[in-house]
Amino acid sequence: MERKEKTEKRDMRRRRVRAKIFGVSDCPRISVFRSNKYISLQLIDDEKGESLLQANDIGLKNGTKTERARKIGKKIAEEAKKKNIKKAVFDRGGYAYHGRVKASADGCREGGLKF
Repeated sequence: MERKEKTEKRDMRRRRVRAKIFGVSDCPRISVFRSNKYISLQLIDDEKGESLLQANDIGLKNGTKTERARKIGKKIAEEAKKKNIKKAVFDRGGYAYHGRVKASADGCREGGLKF
């Protein structure tokens, strides 16, 4: 029996999570992508199949990766408020809900988004 690679396991978890959540225009999905260096968040309307907002921490240099993830969460929440979006569903993208993923979710909540 063959062992599954780390990315294959994450992809299986991602598909399992995505089967259960769906974003619409007044309650979009917050999708998280985490690389070794950076973190990226998107607000996605799955009905139309389009990205409403996106933010990443590529331009930020100060602070730890976790602190930058929290700032990006706050930033995307503030931009969502400007577009009159108050609620969202959180898609962790198959990543464990701790560290940078949790910090970005907490930042979104601090910025005023509810999920």
